[in-house]
Amino acid sequence: MFKAIVIDDELYAREELIELLNETGEVEVIGSCPNAIEGLKKIHALKPDVIFLDIQMPQITGLEMLSMLDPETMPQVVFVTAYDEYALQAFEDNAIDYLLKPVAAKRLLKTLKRLQVSAASQDFTALTKSHLELVPCAGYNRIILIKPQDIEMAYSDQCGVHVISRDSEARDNQIICSLSLKVLEEKTVLIRCHRQYLINPTAIREIKLLDNSLAEIITTNGSVAPVSRRYLKALKDRFALG
Repeated sequence: MFKAIVIDDELYAREELIELLNETGEVEVIGSCPNAIEGLKKIHALKPDVIFLDIQMPQITGLEMLSMLDPETMPQVVFVTAYDEYALQAFEDNAIDYLLKPVAAKRLLKTLKRLQVSAASQDFTALTKSHLELVPCAGYNRIILIKPQDIEMAYSDQCGVHVISRDSEARDNQIICSLSLKVLEEKTVLIRCHRQYLINPTAIREIKLLDNSLAEIITTNGSVAPVSRRYLKALKDRFALG
């Protein structure tokens, strides 16, 4: 069972989410706070497994509060907000999930599945400090373990971090990874080609040069990844393309 703290300046939204969490039977809400300042205190005192965090709050926003936590000891983070424009930034800040208000019970269950996958992945990352031997992902009510060398690409969008595998079954399904792109970049063979994309160098079939110093990568299985100007030179240098 996950121990959770709910941080939201709206009393009704806070109470409604706590009720939904209690109904799942998988979460114990050990505290709730109306603002980020009290939230920081309770996080340090109670050490929850996960925080459900509103973004738009007075004085200190949820995103600002997140930057104040120690990355080595911070709990898992699920953002809960009425605004969807923060979704990409939330996942870039290593949030596990992003829930829109009013939170639906069915959608909350998907969040709990992601938390379960993430908890399993922490065990793997603890055992493999310098690199990952397996990347835990979620799909169809199961945990899928993928070898990093079998990943063609990984990318982030408003739904989270996705992995595309060389394996046809995994490639055809929606595979959600609980690890951030930053962790995948640091601990696997994947390299950065775009702010939201990582690519396996051995999976590159073609680099298609476009206008304005942009490019696209075509993988051996036909997937397409954008290449931004920032990373194009490094790719060219890697493959001695001049």
